[in-house]
Amino acid sequence: MPLWATEIAPAFVETQLLGLPYTGPYNINSSSYPTGPQDPRTTEDCLFLDVVVPQNVFEQSQNGSASAGVPVLVWIYGGGYTTGDKSEYGPSGLIHRSMEGGKDGIVYVALNYRIGAFGFLGGYSMEKDGTPNAGLLDQRFAVNWVQKYIRLFGGDPEDITIMGESAGGGSVMHQIIAYGGRQGVPFQKAISQSPGFLPVTNKSVQEATLQQFLGIANVSTLEEARKLSSEKLIAANLYQVCVKSPYGSFTYGPVVDGSFAPALPGQLLQDGRFAKDVKVMVGHNADEGLLFTPPASLKKGGFEAYMKRELPDISPVVLKEVTEVLYPPIYNGTYGYTTSVQRLSLAISDFVFQCSTDYLNRAYHNQTYAYWFTIPPALHGQDLSYTFFNGSNSFSGATTDVNTTVAIAMQQYITSFVQMGVPQSSVGPIFNEHGEKSNMMDFSDSGITETIDNTDNPRCRFWQGAPYA
Repeated sequence: MPLWATEIAPAFVETQLLGLPYTGPYNINSSSYPTGPQDPRTTEDCLFLDVVVPQNVFEQSQNGSASAGVPVLVWIYGGGYTTGDKSEYGPSGLIHRSMEGGKDGIVYVALNYRIGAFGFLGGYSMEKDGTPNAGLLDQRFAVNWVQKYIRLFGGDPEDITIMGESAGGGSVMHQIIAYGGRQGVPFQKAISQSPGFLPVTNKSVQEATLQQFLGIANVSTLEEARKLSSEKLIAANLYQVCVKSPYGSFTYGPVVDGSFAPALPGQLLQDGRFAKDVKVMVGHNADEGLLFTPPASLKKGGFEAYMKRELPDISPVVLKEVTEVLYPPIYNGTYGYTTSVQRLSLAISDFVFQCSTDYLNRAYHNQTYAYWFTIPPALHGQDLSYTFFNGSNSFSGATTDVNTTVAIAMQQYITSFVQMGVPQSSVGPIFNEHGEKSNMMDFSDSGITETIDNTDNPRCRFWQGAPYA
């Protein structure tokens, strides 16, 4: 069935970046960019959102024959909080899956938010003369907009699910813990896939990042930076993110700001300071950390060097606990790795990605739904070709081989959760709650089975306490 698609702009204009890979040096005072000409879609007039609606739902909403409206799925893209945009993935597969069995379907919304320096500058200067976590506030503003206006498109403003992967999944987690749970949330359900978030607890580090950005832009203060052209600011941001970021790091991301994010997500979830009246589904991949594991992990001391770099406040005692107890250099497979690369990869998988799913499961008393994506190589982001499978093995402009049965089941689980709060599939097994037994669905190449959640472990309990802060 054909779809209606439209683009709606919220009542404000700020700055959004489309991240580009770095290929060579360039001058931020010229018009040259790392990959050639600037992407023509990059503009300050960028805080838009896309609304995609099944035609019958849209028509009913226009002629007044619609009832309460259909469930709404709001997508928050990932990209390390520095790259990405709302149009990366097409929702046709999800929408058509939601219409199976004669259902009306869902309304799909994809939003933009500020990224990089434009959305996630922190530190003392920003707290005095700016707003940290502006990108997270953009997301909340957009979801509030959806709640206010989605009925005009046939959506139910009281049945909204937010969903994201990687930085998008980390953003979903931050929306759940926003304001420490003191305010209500404009959504009822949440799906967090591979929630990515590298905690930066040291405000001096945040301030150093801000000062580095100002230095690249050849200014001394935020006020001077605000007077620069968009082109120069975008160039400075690209240079900082693409050239200055260490291997596997993105420089920017959410920070503890005392307001929207009053503490680290894991701590807030542990303390009961989050939106409790939300149904939650979480997922992670079998090898989340490998793509972000630096080659230096092959060298002696590489593991310790990485931890000191990313967790600058870690004490010698805590570092010893991490390197000798949680992830000891024992490569016989007892601890889940046989090489130094796998050792660091597991640590990154834990504290950057998959332990956040454990925090959410336990915060909601295991009344959640969890899955594990293990189709080889099961790297970070590989499941996106399944989430957005459109029936023709075409994904984001490239041909991607997928297990069609698993893809269909995964989309059915997602859309039924959006529609009913319970994941169901006509081609997959019953999807049980996480429960006391830590149930988790395993999406593997040989099929879908139930297994035990591998994030329910002492390592994740350790990381949740943030002993490195």
